[in-house]
This record gives sequence, C-alpha cells and structure tokens, in this order.
Amino acid sequence: MSSVRTATPQTARAINDRIALELLTEHGPLTAARLRELTGLSRPSVAELLGRLGRDGLVDVVGETGAERRGPNARVYGLVADRAHVAALDVRFDRVELALADLAGATVATRTLPLVDAADAADAAGVAGVAGVAGPASGGQHPMVAAVLAALDEIGDAAGVVEPHTVALGAPGLADPATGALRFSDALPAWHRELLAALRENLDAPVLLENEVNLAAIAEHRLGAARDRDTFVLLWLGAGVGAAVVLDGALRRGASGGAGEVGFLPVPGRAGLPSATDCEAGFHGLVSGAAVRALAVEHGLEVGELAPGELAGPDRPVAEAAERGDGPSGAFLDELAGRVALGAASAVAVLDPGCVVLGGEVGRAGGAALAARVAERLSAISPLDTEVRAATVTGNPILGGALVTALAAARADLFATDR
Repeated sequence: MSSVRTATPQTARAINDRIALELLTEHGPLTAARLRELTGLSRPSVAELLGRLGRDGLVDVVGETGAERRGPNARVYGLVADRAHVAALDVRFDRVELALADLAGATVATRTLPLVDAADAADAAGVAGVAGVAGPASGGQHPMVAAVLAALDEIGDAAGVVEPHTVALGAPGLADPATGALRFSDALPAWHRELLAALRENLDAPVLLENEVNLAAIAEHRLGAARDRDTFVLLWLGAGVGAAVVLDGALRRGASGGAGEVGFLPVPGRAGLPSATDCEAGFHGLVSGAAVRALAVEHGLEVGELAPGELAGPDRPVAEAAERGDGPSGAFLDELAGRVALGAASAVAVLDPGCVVLGGEVGRAGGAALAARVAERLSAISPLDTEVRAATVTGNPILGGALVTALAAARADLFATDR
C-alpha cells in the first residue's frame, strides 16, 4: 500500500494562503495579477484566497493602480499591519530597552528604562521599597520589574494596542531550550529572572526567552552581515564575550543553551586556566571590554572616561584606532586581531562555518579594518577558508533580533496552515 498522502483541498487552500501572506510581508502591497505571477495560481484561486484573507482580517485593499492594464484601475492588496503587534525587550544589567512593532515589522514605539530611574517608576506604579541591582525590593516587586510592566502598558496604550500577540526577551545568561527558563547565575541581577516570571504572569501572550548574543546573530542573519549565509558564527566582543552558532539556517543552542560560551575557552597567553565559575583566565580575559581598554592603554591610546553605569566602553579606542590605522593605532589593532583570531580559530576548527561575524561594541567599532586583520591572522593558524565580516545591523542588534523572533512566532500563528 502506498504511504503517499494527497493534500486535502482545505490543506492546499491554507498553504496557498500562507504563501500569499508571506509574499505580502516580503514585498509589500501587491495586485491580484502580481500575486498570480508570484504564486502560479489561477485567477479564481487568487480571488478566493484574497476573499478568505480579507474575511480573516489579515489582508485589505490599500490602494489602486492603473499600470497593470487598460481599463479600470487594479486593486492593490496589503497585509493588515495592525492586525497584531509584537513586543521586544533587551534586558541589560543597567537598563531595559523595549520596542513595539506591527505585523509588517514596522516599529511603532520604543522606550529605554535606565536602572537609575527605577525608583521613580516604582513610585508611579505604587510599588513600595527600592532595591539595588542584586535583589528585589523588600515587601514588593522589584522597581525595575514594575517599571517595565508599566512601560509596556504605556507604549501599548499610546499605539492603541491592547496587548502584544507575542513578546521576545533577550538577556545575558543561558536560556534553557528545554524549559524556556533563564538559567540563573550569581553574576546576573535577581530582577532579571523576576522580570521574566512577571511578564509571563501578567501578559496573556507567549513570552519567548533567548540569549542576547543569539538574538544578535538572528538579526545579522535576517537583516545584516550574514544575510547571504546559512552557516556562520557570530563572535560577540563587548563588555563580555560570547558566540552564537547558526548552522544550515538554524540557531544551535546546545543541550543546555550554552553553545557559544567561548569566554571559557583556554587560550595561549593566559596564566592558568579558566574555572567553571570564572572565565577571566580564558578567552574572556584576552578580549573582554576591560582587556581591550587595558590593551589600548598599553599602546598609548586615549581611552577616555567611562560614563556612569558604563561597564567597559571599549568601542571608543577601537573606533579611533580603526579610523587612523597606523602607528600605535595599527599596532593596537594588530595585537587585538591576534587575540580575537585565537577564539575564532577554535570555532572554525570545530564547526568550519565558512564565515565569522564580529559583533558587539568592539566588533562593530573595529569594522572592516579589524575584520581584515582578524582574517589575516586566522588564515595563518587555520587551514580552513573562513571569511571574517564586521556586523552591520544598525541600532540595537539584540532588540532587532528579538523583534525578528517575535514576528516569526506571531506570523506562524496567524498565518497557520491549519486555520
């Protein structure tokens, strides 16, 4: 007996609906004639499809054009962008950044909440007590948690959004792929985990958790330097150090969510080895923000004062060195590139990704100048051909990756083929 199953007419219609919605999302408003060209469907099929999607509130007529044919103008159909909204959060040690976007991906509201403003926000929300970064307020919700919940309500009200369809949150630490929980560490503020729990308790919407570096890789894959790559490694160089692995178009998190913890890599040039709880003697100690600033000082470069709450501020000396490119600046970039190449070589030897993207504050500040130097040093210690690129996503790549993640989940639900 044959195991081949023929799709039912209902399933075929649902698949066609989803294809049409994805085309409208990718290309913007289209005429029925253009949809026929892109889908290969007949005129009656496209007409029925547009009718169904219109009744579901997903597609509407957004204009007319006379360029397609003689006679009456042709209707132009577009995705109903305000059919649903998604929210994204980038949770830092010292702040939380929020964004709200419609179903078409257009950002309709943003907000940044510095930790120092949490007390005022808590007063406005009626929360008693103020706590430091390490723990919750006595007798109530941590003020930063209350501030984020209040900000979500405020930007939603301003945009006319009752509640987001999906929320994606990016944070330091490990996001357990099995449970969707934040694997807690003493290095993380206690309010991070409290915020995740509060969002899931207070919102009638899925709240997705992802590691910050993984979200930056998703942003570079969809919007930035790796748009033409389905396999690459993003090396995050900032105050902290990490990596994200994308293989065959899929993000690989590892068994516990720890894939890419390259800060713990044992590397030459360090006194001793990293431990399970301290990565300073590993790759982290060579290329962390503090290490980059110290290296800049060794080469006689001006590093400037750190702003209040700034953890490392390594991007300024790197950007200035990349612009000058010679003398002490060139020597500094050469030594930094050699250090970065050590960590990149380990990822290349195991994964052979063909492409390494340098992200984080240092990777973006170094740009093409640093990427070229890393590529040169990497080619000297690895037999595998590997292109090195600088990250190109503008703005906050973590927030951008969170928006991409939330939109993908919302569209998968709303464009479901089993509607």
